[in-house]
Amino acid sequence: MDRRSLPFPFPPRPPTRRNLRWASGLVLMAYVTAHLLNHSLGIAAFAAAETVLRGVQSFWHSLPGTLLLYGAATVHLALAVAALWERRTLRMPPLEGLRVLLGFALPLLLATHLTAMRGAYLAYGIEGSYARVVWGLWSLPGASAQLAMMLAAWLHGCLGMHFALRARPAYRRFSHLLLAFAVVLPLTAAMGFVSMGREFQWTGVPPAVLPTPAQGQALDTAETRIKLFYALGLAALLAAYAARHWFARRPRGPSIALRYPGRTVRVPRGWSVLEASRSLGIAHLSVCGGRARCSTCRVRVLGPAEHIGEAGRDEQRTLDRVRAPGDVRLACQLRPRGDIEVTPLFAPPPNAGRPAPVSSFGRERDVAILFVDLRRWSGLSERQWPFDLAYVLDRYFATVGAAVRESGGVPNQFIGDSVMAIFGLETDLSTACRQALRATELIGERMDAWSEGFEAQFGQRLDFGMGLHAGRAAVGEVGYLDTTTFTAIGEVVNTASRLQDHAKTAASRRVVSLFAAQQAGFAHSVEQVDTLVVRGRSEPLAVICSPPMATPL
Repeated sequence: MDRRSLPFPFPPRPPTRRNLRWASGLVLMAYVTAHLLNHSLGIAAFAAAETVLRGVQSFWHSLPGTLLLYGAATVHLALAVAALWERRTLRMPPLEGLRVLLGFALPLLLATHLTAMRGAYLAYGIEGSYARVVWGLWSLPGASAQLAMMLAAWLHGCLGMHFALRARPAYRRFSHLLLAFAVVLPLTAAMGFVSMGREFQWTGVPPAVLPTPAQGQALDTAETRIKLFYALGLAALLAAYAARHWFARRPRGPSIALRYPGRTVRVPRGWSVLEASRSLGIAHLSVCGGRARCSTCRVRVLGPAEHIGEAGRDEQRTLDRVRAPGDVRLACQLRPRGDIEVTPLFAPPPNAGRPAPVSSFGRERDVAILFVDLRRWSGLSERQWPFDLAYVLDRYFATVGAAVRESGGVPNQFIGDSVMAIFGLETDLSTACRQALRATELIGERMDAWSEGFEAQFGQRLDFGMGLHAGRAAVGEVGYLDTTTFTAIGEVVNTASRLQDHAKTAASRRVVSLFAAQQAGFAHSVEQVDTLVVRGRSEPLAVICSPPMATPL
């Protein structure tokens, strides 16, 4: 049977841990955000906040809403417990540690609120209301506890979103607005809480159904039992974790040898390579914090296949994304079963005899790279005075640099008579390619305008060539000691330079890879596509050779 005739051409695959964590976290974050927005309406009036609360409760108290909310909470907590158990070291960056600590503390903070609100509704049919909650906490220490719980839940969710999205260009582009929203929303929620309390002092407390003393005592007992049960469970988890850690570090415990370049270490079996590096003080890049959301921790692995094992779905997806060869794995996901040799591919270089900081070289990004080169520069240099040449270069660099910046790129390197520009440091790849093509148009227009008087001044026509390619590159600071520069490194940079060189052979001012044109959305209007064998590439590259044009490709 043809798979296309089936209702689903590709059978659905079970969700990965990453997908489950992301989906459950989004549900919980949506619940907390709606809760804070509802509190904020109290600034306007108690009636507005109460009206919206009734509508929100009708959904979350329904069967679908209950399954969605408590199912997401259960899945999220279970995944957090599993992630903690799988860690072989609790060393982590401070913000990540704060996120984990808040996550495990939240059930204790939420127990009072859940039993008073949801428990009262399920056991006695008592609806939650702001009249009951605000006035009940107004003159008690519970008000500060309520605000602390609200802030802890919000901060945990914001940190989780930050760690999940910080590598995305769109997130970084609007991060200042998101930070403002993250700070303002809990403040407005607290103001709404206070405003409703003040309103009750002035106008009186609206009528509300309250639990009887016996019902209140039963709810308090349930709250105590929930807290005790959770605290004992968390203590048992930590005790089991500590016992396993102690047993694994015993001299007779099972261990394996990891051979790093110039160093061999023994670690307990079951540790990931990244955990081994962090625990033993070996510098090892990991931008995403060890969750297979980047490839900066990748290592080249040598050893028996049974010691290495197969990559999981999350890891394989990341490896496929960067087209990693078969002997490359992610250190955060690789848990060797026996002795192997590992070579960190993004290990920080030595700096004055000491290891550089782990984050000394930035990150991987999808970028567009543009090279611009002056033609017949050697002949001009032979006939002109050095200071005249300096003037020419200065104006040339200014012309190209301004066009690149106006288009949204960064003029990165000025080498001899060549300029390299990077597009996509703060945008997605499609936008980067459109910006780069726009830069080629501006450069062509401005260089043509300059060339009208250039031949009369220097006795030679002014001409130039450009090469543009797009793809994945590593971007960051490189150099030695205090002499460093921000740049991009990777196949895309080498290929863009080769395309600029090919522009001479093709008698063209601009050579653009078909991939870059497709990303920009302009390839549909191109009729002539050439296939070029590029030095340093194993496969031919489809390119478009054209002079600068006033309209896009």
